[in-house]
Amino acid sequence: MTDVVELSHPLVRHHLAQLRSVDSSPEEFRRLVSRLATMLAYQATSDLDLNTATVQTPLEETTGARLSQSIGLVPILRAGLGMVDPLLELLPMAEVWHLGMYRDEETATPVEYYSKIEGHRPVDVALVLDPMLATGGSAVAALEAMARWGVPRRKLLSIIAAPEGVDVVRKRCPDVEIHVCEIDQCLNDVKFIVPGLGDAGDRIFNT
Repeated sequence: MTDVVELSHPLVRHHLAQLRSVDSSPEEFRRLVSRLATMLAYQATSDLDLNTATVQTPLEETTGARLSQSIGLVPILRAGLGMVDPLLELLPMAEVWHLGMYRDEETATPVEYYSKIEGHRPVDVALVLDPMLATGGSAVAALEAMARWGVPRRKLLSIIAAPEGVDVVRKRCPDVEIHVCEIDQCLNDVKFIVPGLGDAGDRIFNT
């Protein structure tokens, strides 16, 4: 069954409260998304494999460690783009693969409009990035695309999630790890997360 890791750090709760506020400017919203994405990344990458490496310091030779797995960042366009830069700060060697999806407002189902992963060698670990896990439709579509690509380990990183979306991912993708800052109350009648933070894409890009 899918592992669900909900962060419980005081700094996460502090920054998340600011992120939710209707008074946060687009600039502040982007900065807070970056901070929370960094905290999610620390947690989600805590079990990556390492190889032993020899390192020459200014004083002597010593033994260190280097990541041994190839890592792909998979932002779900467009809101997921706000999480890419902070993860690249931690994982500068990571590949970035874009999946373009939008939500059909009548059916609340994902519609894919862009993908460039076919025909390339799959990465060892894929980190799917989406600030909001609402219905779970877009996340499942992205995670299933990673499975078809042949990625052996898949993780989903979201800042907030609805219980309904978590349940959908757990049912459809039982081998996927979910890392989330906080699981909210529910989805409302129009499939928005409550209490939520509004539309993450609109607030990141000020549109």
